[in-house]
Amino acid sequence: MTMIESMVAIVVLCFGMLGVVGLQAAALQSNKEARYQAAAVRLARELGELMRGNKDIAIEPAATDNPYLVEFTGTLPAAGTDCFVGACTTTKEVAAFQIRDWLSRVDAELPGARVSVCIDDAPFDAGGLPQWTCSDAGGTAVVKIGWTQLTTDRAAVGSSGEGSGGMARALRPGIALAVLAGSPE
Repeated sequence: MTMIESMVAIVVLCFGMLGVVGLQAAALQSNKEARYQAAAVRLARELGELMRGNKDIAIEPAATDNPYLVEFTGTLPAAGTDCFVGACTTTKEVAAFQIRDWLSRVDAELPGARVSVCIDDAPFDAGGLPQWTCSDAGGTAVVKIGWTQLTTDRAAVGSSGEGSGGMARALRPGIALAVLAGSPE
């Protein structure tokens, strides 16, 4: 009888230990996602400061005139003048150099980074969640950043056409931060 009681106690203890291990794994994953979220917010705020520092270009609503307005899914824009080595003679060259440098840091810090910087007066859907589509209306630039996240939703992995092993590319931005560049003086 004592042997059976000991076996039952060991089985109960094993289930308890498995629960603790599962909680630890979930805590580590949540910590990693929080770190990515904090990095994305920091990078978005940094881009906002870069845009405020070069506001004559940042207030331009057309992507052809404003290098800060980009769509990034892993391919960096073509390299232009390197402002560290050569002299950037126009503010547009400075903006192009800054955005390429910034995007390379985003790509290095966030797995499977996707970035959309656009003019958008409705960055959130009716449910209050950020969305990738841009209205190209209004006067506010919005920095939207997403990254590959671990998911247990196998349907989301399959429908996105990307990811495996529970990893899914961001179907929605992780953050959407409005940037007011200012007005010309």
